[in-house]
Amino acid sequence: MTHVQTTARSVTSRDGTTIAYRVVGGPGPRPGVVLLHGAMQAGPSNVELARALAGAYTCYVPDRRGRGASGPCGAGYGLQREVEDLDALLTATGARDVIGVSSGAVIALSTALARPDLRRVVAFEPPLNLGDTDPTGLLERFDREIAEGRVARALVTGMLAAHLGPPVLQVLPRWLLERLTTAFMARQERQGAGEEPRFRELAPTLHYDIRLVTEAIGSLERLRGVRAEVLLMGGSRSAAPIKRALTALEGLLPHARRVELRGLGHEATCNTAMGGRPGRVAEEVSRFLT
Repeated sequence: MTHVQTTARSVTSRDGTTIAYRVVGGPGPRPGVVLLHGAMQAGPSNVELARALAGAYTCYVPDRRGRGASGPCGAGYGLQREVEDLDALLTATGARDVIGVSSGAVIALSTALARPDLRRVVAFEPPLNLGDTDPTGLLERFDREIAEGRVARALVTGMLAAHLGPPVLQVLPRWLLERLTTAFMARQERQGAGEEPRFRELAPTLHYDIRLVTEAIGSLERLRGVRAEVLLMGGSRSAAPIKRALTALEGLLPHARRVELRGLGHEATCNTAMGGRPGRVAEEVSRFLT
């Protein structure tokens, strides 16, 4: 078995924010790929996927701004800041391939517009599905619930709006979802989450992911200009709006193909403790990148 090494490094983004990242790979030179996490995650949330790819690739796994060891989101936060962060990491590492998970996929596709030298993008379930939601009202409600300390309620608000998780969540009553979320957070705090930040710690960052996705939806047509090869990836168990977003992107992107992972959902890229199937995802990713 290939020995997998992990090294902590950082890069400075255009506005001076420090972006921390991990280098995950075996000995010897390998092609580089950036693995960019999604909402309610930090770099360690997908570390098992990085390790599954480390036999053939060197994976660069950042904490997006506002999370983990990276600097704060900052007053000027928006999609452009996230693109600048990824651009800085690509420049520092020389990587030309990106795997974007959920909102990380939105950033990866937007970066492909700014960097024509980006060769390949794996876009796993970008949540570009807020078209039937009032983002202003959503953010106001979410921020109010966070300010009141009702973290579980705020997480349910964000989760339902973005259609994250299996379709059954859309039909369960809110009170039950809030109770289940509270129980999950309590279990996380009792048992620990390994390297991963806890949901209670990550909850306020969901505000920024909602803003980012809302901004991206307003400029979807721009993605027709993406020249990178794109693998649109999703799970067969994911919610219908997520699948509709992938279908829309399939029609927009000039060099895209789509793969559905049977029996898997939005959590597929996560570590196994969070219900993910990183080995299965790595097989499909490797097939595309090679």
